[in-house]
Amino acid sequence: MAKERKAKKTKEKESEWQERVVQIRRVTKVVKGGKKLSFRAIVVVGNERGQVGVGVGKAADVIGAVKKGVVDGKKHLVDVPLTKSNSIPHPATGEGGAARVMMRPAAPGTGVIAGGAVRTVLELAGVKNVLAKQLGSDNPLNNARAALDALDGLRTFAEVAEDRGIPVENLYG
Repeated sequence: MAKERKAKKTKEKESEWQERVVQIRRVTKVVKGGKKLSFRAIVVVGNERGQVGVGVGKAADVIGAVKKGVVDGKKHLVDVPLTKSNSIPHPATGEGGAARVMMRPAAPGTGVIAGGAVRTVLELAGVKNVLAKQLGSDNPLNNARAALDALDGLRTFAEVAEDRGIPVENLYG
């Protein structure tokens, strides 16, 4: 009985993480005997409660590449501070390679207005109301990393007040 309960608990813990494959590419490596095929998977992992990560996996088969991508994504998790309206606390920009992503908080009911990999990152982070724009590049991996960079730079009002050594109420004055 206790063993069964423990197995159920670990399964619940694993299932709280959602993973979405952003891109799967077939890549080739030219070796002495010819071309060696493998797959590269870009995977976004998140719990929709403020934690998200982007991972890349490479393997000879698609399933193996996705599994490796999930493990890599869990290694690169970022905590995202969310407001009461499930938005971000302030505007932010992030960079990943040549890609730049601009994000702005939005009013409740707006939804996630973003495209491609950035949308996936924001949805799995648990952000429900946000405006985002990809600038500079259309590479899904760099855009996902830029979105992660922007989310990593977010700070709550309480954190800013603590850094400045003043109470939160004095921030607005």
